[in-house]
Amino acid sequence: MAIKSLTDFEFISAVKWLGIRLDKLGSVTYLIQDSLGRNTLRMYKIQLFIQSLFLVLSFELVYLSQFSHADVGTAAHYRTPYLPTACYGNDATQFPSSNLFASAGEGIWDNGAACGRQYLVRCISAAHPRTCIPGQTIQIRIVDRALSSVSRPSRHGATIVLSKTAFRMIARPSTSYINIEFQQV
Repeated sequence: MAIKSLTDFEFISAVKWLGIRLDKLGSVTYLIQDSLGRNTLRMYKIQLFIQSLFLVLSFELVYLSQFSHADVGTAAHYRTPYLPTACYGNDATQFPSSNLFASAGEGIWDNGAACGRQYLVRCISAAHPRTCIPGQTIQIRIVDRALSSVSRPSRHGATIVLSKTAFRMIARPSTSYINIEFQQV
C-alpha cells in the first residue's frame, strides 16, 4: 500500500521512517516485525480515534465555557444601613433572604437598568494570599447604586459592592477589596 494524496514532503518522510503507511480511507498500516523476524502489516482505523478525540475536545469546550462570557472586575463590601436604596427606596422586601445582594458600580449601573439584575460572582485574587475562598461562587442581586448608597463602600471605584454577608462567602473579610469574575444570570 503506497502513500497517496499527501503533499507535505517532511510528513511523508517521517511516516516512511516510522514504518507507517496511510491509505486514502484514513487507515493506518504499521509495518511490524513479528517474533520470527517476519515483516507483517497491521491495519488500524484512525477514524475511531478521531471521533473519540472530537468528543473529548467538545466536552472540554463545553466545560471550560462555563465562565467564558464572564467579566473581570473588583468587589468591595459595605455594611448597614442598607436602606434606602437607589433601586427600591425603603422597601425592605427588596433584599433576598440569603442577604446576598450588592450595589452596582458605575461600570454596570446602566442608568438604573442594573436594578434587580442577578450575577454569579467568584473571587479570583486579592492583594493578600489566601484571601479568596476556593471554589466558592455566589449569586447576588443588585439593589442599589454604589455611588449613592447610604453606607460607604470599603473601597471606591469597585465594579460591585457586596453586602458583608455576600463578601464573606467568597473572601476573607479582613481585606477591603478583591478581584472578581462575574457573569449576569
